[in-house]
Amino acid sequence: MNHFKNLSDLHSSHGFPPPENPLISVLKCDADYHKNGNNSVAEHTSDFYTIGFKKMISGSITYGKTKYDHALGSMFFMRPRQIVALEDIEVEEEGFLIYFHEDFLNGHPLHHEIRKYSFFEYETNEALHLSPKEEGIIGELFHKIDIEYHNNQDEYSRDIILSHIDSLLKYARRFYKRQFINRTELSGKTVSKFNEILSDYFEKGFVKEKGLPSVNYMASQLNLSPRYLSDLLKQETGKTAIDLIHLFLISAAKNLLTGGDQSVSEIAYALGFENPPYFSKLFKKEVGVSPNEFRFKLNGN
Repeated sequence: MNHFKNLSDLHSSHGFPPPENPLISVLKCDADYHKNGNNSVAEHTSDFYTIGFKKMISGSITYGKTKYDHALGSMFFMRPRQIVALEDIEVEEEGFLIYFHEDFLNGHPLHHEIRKYSFFEYETNEALHLSPKEEGIIGELFHKIDIEYHNNQDEYSRDIILSHIDSLLKYARRFYKRQFINRTELSGKTVSKFNEILSDYFEKGFVKEKGLPSVNYMASQLNLSPRYLSDLLKQETGKTAIDLIHLFLISAAKNLLTGGDQSVSEIAYALGFENPPYFSKLFKKEVGVSPNEFRFKLNGN
């Protein structure tokens, strides 16, 4: 599998014109663009962040483990070293691609802040689907980036471009929140399905075979990426996936502490904790008292 460390090689492999800056490229994508370039590109990785918007007639984009087929008016975000592939891409109307190297962010606040944008970890089926109004906002920001990129770059260009990219990412986060709300109305409460899977995991005895359920496991059962699942649950409940797993375990622990004579260590092992002190620490964090103190109070002593 190819790995691209510089933009020139990446552009060449895609059939793009040479970049005007070694650390960032800004490309308009339309039907003619794909006729001139490669509309199919084998799996590859790179050192670049990618932000894209396309209205696809046909074809598919793959990144991570998921194919993204024939979706109109969608925006996607790829992090460095993510596996990407294109197959038979045809687009409708104008879209765009922005590639920028990690080093392009050096010394700028976005270098740290970009880690907060968890949608760079989403899979393709979790792309951002824009309303016409949202398309207008994103299109205007891209237009500003495009003008600055092609406007004889000087000492101010980088900061101006990054400020627009920062705004674009902030709007994307806002629009994803809208999408989470719409998704909840259409598909029901994800948290209910989440808790059903957790209950099933314990009822079937998986905890003894596999240990504690992980966020990755829960996400795979719901056909979502871990980051998208956590963000969606955060929108619904105010808590992340790992928070809800912990709350479920604490609830089960309270039940065992109330109704039996198992030791705290035995309860910890029964719930999949390999380290009983960690279980006690988590219990105290969530409940406010240690497991022994909780049991002591229940007994009225």
